[in-house]
Amino acid sequence: MTDSVKTIAIVAGEASGDLLGSLLMDAIRQAAPNVRFIGIGGAKMQGVGMDVLFPLEKLAVNGYVEVLRHYRELVGIRRNLRERFIATPPDLFIGIDAPDFNLDLELALKQHGIPTVHYVSPSIWAWRGERIHKIKQAVSRILALFPFEEPLYKQAGVPVTYVGHPLADILPENPKQMEMREQMRIMPRNAKVFALLPGSRQGEVRRLAKTYVETAKLILQQLPDAQFLVPLASRETRTIFENEVWKQEAQQLPITLLFGHAHDAMIAADGALVASGTATLEAALLKCPMVITYKMPALTYWIAKRKQYLPYVGLPNILAGKFVVPEILQDDATAENLAQALLNLVNNKQAVAELEQTFSAIHQTLRQDTAHKAAAAILPYLA
Repeated sequence: MTDSVKTIAIVAGEASGDLLGSLLMDAIRQAAPNVRFIGIGGAKMQGVGMDVLFPLEKLAVNGYVEVLRHYRELVGIRRNLRERFIATPPDLFIGIDAPDFNLDLELALKQHGIPTVHYVSPSIWAWRGERIHKIKQAVSRILALFPFEEPLYKQAGVPVTYVGHPLADILPENPKQMEMREQMRIMPRNAKVFALLPGSRQGEVRRLAKTYVETAKLILQQLPDAQFLVPLASRETRTIFENEVWKQEAQQLPITLLFGHAHDAMIAADGALVASGTATLEAALLKCPMVITYKMPALTYWIAKRKQYLPYVGLPNILAGKFVVPEILQDDATAENLAQALLNLVNNKQAVAELEQTFSAIHQTLRQDTAHKAAAAILPYLA
């Protein structure tokens, strides 16, 4: 590679993409110091030196109903990026996740001779498998996080590299629960501790906060010494959850609201209630028994359900190829059902031990030194 400055345009769609992007940027910089990054990212990518054109939050919407609500703004941002990158072509474009936004952009840029890499395979194995044809047209290479994805792309003739999952590199294989409880000043040390993770997006927290507070109340009736840790991703989501606590007059509940610190909460916890998404994988890698839940607008759920291929939605179950943790979704996600499932889980020592073995096996499979493997797959496009 020459010493001239190369430009990589990157678009990440949410908090998990911001982490992936920052680690990848760092690994690319180690191999190719003369690279500048431009596009959409969050605080982590900005911290590694990205020139941010639009804040990441603009893209962090999910579900048909929410996307429709923000449709004009999203289309406007994508048009702006397309025109900018065609007028001043970067040496490479990397779309991180956000397939509904990134694939159309990648398609347009690839047609104008710009190499395109898509990092994180869209879940074609779970639903909307027909997207593989569009992916083939839109990307120069796909970087897959999960081992079962690689053969699907090879079969369809899409250049693919399995890179593992960066969280498996970052998170400890043997988390120290008691040390974490000491660090978080949880007393007594042997109390039953539950982590409640209602998601990182405001819409998710709005839909789940009421049920989460009600679930904590019911658990407390069965376990009077129980404690609850609620990590929240932003000031806005914290306010939403806090308002629900006040609305239910539950200020006396032993709930600790945290700014971030989701990993700490999962390490300290005996069990977690987790909104479906990347957090379920984080809980698995941190060997935290969990119940997965989710609520979305009724129309979005109805459409998604009709297109779903697999009987499960949670990443631990998908990676294990069977139900290893409970999934209680939509109308079934009542406080009664969630509290009962959590109590059944944490009180079953054999089930917890088996889960730890399953989660350890997943950890080993996904630990691949992902950022450097991804950077190695990308660097030839800058040559």
